[in-house]
Amino acid sequence: MTSGIREFTPPGRSRFNSAAVEFKLGLKRVKMYRHGMRPLRALVIYVIVVFLGGALLAPWLWRLAQTAATSFPHIANSPFHRFVDRALLILAVAGLWPLLRALGVTSLRETGLTSPRGQWKKLGGGLLFGCVIIAIDAGAAMVWGGRTPAPGLTAHKIVGTIFGATGTAVAVAFIEEILFRGGIFGGLRKTFYWPLALAISSIIYALVHFLQRADIPGPVAWNSGLVLLLRMLGGFADFQALVPSFFSLLLAGILLGLAYQRTGNLYFSIGLHGGWILCLKIYGALTADTTRAGAGFWGAGKLIDGWLAFLVLLAALLVFKWLPMAPKHEPFAITR
Repeated sequence: MTSGIREFTPPGRSRFNSAAVEFKLGLKRVKMYRHGMRPLRALVIYVIVVFLGGALLAPWLWRLAQTAATSFPHIANSPFHRFVDRALLILAVAGLWPLLRALGVTSLRETGLTSPRGQWKKLGGGLLFGCVIIAIDAGAAMVWGGRTPAPGLTAHKIVGTIFGATGTAVAVAFIEEILFRGGIFGGLRKTFYWPLALAISSIIYALVHFLQRADIPGPVAWNSGLVLLLRMLGGFADFQALVPSFFSLLLAGILLGLAYQRTGNLYFSIGLHGGWILCLKIYGALTADTTRAGAGFWGAGKLIDGWLAFLVLLAALLVFKWLPMAPKHEPFAITR
């Protein structure tokens, strides 16, 4: 039963114009704002659960390792920061799919993992581009005396380093690109225009990778993970550590995100990320610091703590614009 009351529309004004008035009054803006806040709220919850949960889970993992010390002495004798790293990784992987669902991702295809058929060129191109970036940075540091070959190098050590670095590169590049580019960036750009989504996801990527390696002395207590987490965040209070390392990581995140946006899937990004990790692992293991001045410019084994890496990444970002990769419209992105 209807009330019989009809909606009054002033003369010369259509219902479409009435809707425009409603928009001006802010009613629809509130709905859009709330819709846009959902992925950000999901990200905040995910970060809190991973970091605080990982810090609280780490002491339990350490105690579990001690009970199996006779069977696995190598694991039991590991420094406590490794248990914190593993706890963070466990929760990050466990919460990945719920996060993707909260960001509106319902299938692997929406994360950029399309069929690998015909994608090997992108994967190989990304790998080559990543290795060239590191080679320029590392080669300049070696030529001008910023780093030197590590003493006692043997063929066995070199081969072992390459194999270990390859395994790490494959696993880390695959997981992190699904999380940061396919999940966070891909989910955010379903709500926001992609440049804003790229900025947010790149900042999160830089923040996570800027955490310092630390450890705690003495016995492990229930709150040892929280104490260690605070020490890992200490780099943000050190200006010399913050600049240029954080901004180099920010440029790296932007470059990886742009690769996803331009190619339409994650294969070039995975290759690029994997090339960085592979070459950095080999470079860090097979070279050593020198006493020559200018370490702040050349950087250490990680390279990102030097200004040269920042300049090389900035140049790579400019060069990447001219690479022969036609922009591809993504059905899951707001592209205007």
